[in-house]
Amino acid sequence: MSLFDVYPLFDITPVRALDAFVYDENEKKYLDFYGGHAVISIGHSHPEYVENINRQVGMLGFYSNSIKNPLQEKLALKLTQASGCKGYQLFLCNSGAEANENALKLASFHTGKSKVVAFKNGFHGRTSAAVAATDNPKIIAPINAQQEVELFELGDLKGVEETLSKKDVCAVIVEVIQGIGGLDEATSKFYRQLARLAKKYDALLVADEIQCGFGRTGDFFAFQKHRIQPDIISMAKGMGNGFPVGGILIHSDIKASHGLLGTTFGGNHLACAASLSVLQVLRDEALLKNVTKMSEYFIKKARQIPQIKQIKGRGLMLGLEFDFPIADLRKKLIYQHHVVTGSSKNPNLLRILPPLTIQKHHIDLFFNALEAAL
Repeated sequence: MSLFDVYPLFDITPVRALDAFVYDENEKKYLDFYGGHAVISIGHSHPEYVENINRQVGMLGFYSNSIKNPLQEKLALKLTQASGCKGYQLFLCNSGAEANENALKLASFHTGKSKVVAFKNGFHGRTSAAVAATDNPKIIAPINAQQEVELFELGDLKGVEETLSKKDVCAVIVEVIQGIGGLDEATSKFYRQLARLAKKYDALLVADEIQCGFGRTGDFFAFQKHRIQPDIISMAKGMGNGFPVGGILIHSDIKASHGLLGTTFGGNHLACAASLSVLQVLRDEALLKNVTKMSEYFIKKARQIPQIKQIKGRGLMLGLEFDFPIADLRKKLIYQHHVVTGSSKNPNLLRILPPLTIQKHHIDLFFNALEAAL
């Protein structure tokens, strides 16, 4: 049996990893400045993370959501403390796409409406409504295209209000910093007005924090910089440091009922242990402060390289924009200099998403490699 060939693969095979480095089968060492799509938040194989998951699987790895799971309640409490998002309820699932799917479904249940407003260059997942709200026709199958979605430029309040005024929109979903789209972020005024318009026309504002959440920007959630309060916040990627876990935070105005949402694997004991470990390490190692410090150092170094035309994003969710396509540069970095980076919808943008644990010497290694590759 062969694999279904849907992934273009780099010819490397990691077999183990530690903090900001991965090692292949020949013990070749790679600096990981991509974190498997921003998934690795507290570093590969963090000892506390490994210990907690091992301990949990030795006691109870899984049971369904038909029984009490105190780890879910503990995670909800710790998440409230870490994020400062009081007055929300937690629903746990398995991935970012599933988080956004549940967010949009819940918005439709709550409002009784079906249309979704989303934004160009946004990416929300590959499942039913989530992929329909994603600005990439190549991955939207005809069965997904039945969803009612209208896309606007990030910043287009006039167009959004014109659609919302028809009062058939259940949700406005937005990545505060667009990830795959190319690290674009609108102004605080835009996000505040967007929240106001959603409220005015009885639509729910969904903040997609799948990639930028859990401290990656230096704030726990990226939307917090703009001082807004979304109705639903979707999370995944860095939430589990590699263990599959996702979730949504749901404002207390939105009422639950038995059977409204559900999942077999979501919020299982191992997933909770993984996410609790992430929150503990974020706190104990003051990683949000580290993100801010390392971001400042990274940007200072980047400004010294004339080929970089623009630095986008914030925290450790960054993009380096050149005036040429970066595909070959990315290959040089990984094959010749053993540095893993990311791409985006913008062909000229090199995406940087390292573990939040990185230090100045990691950044120095990266820029030494980049300058040599250039």
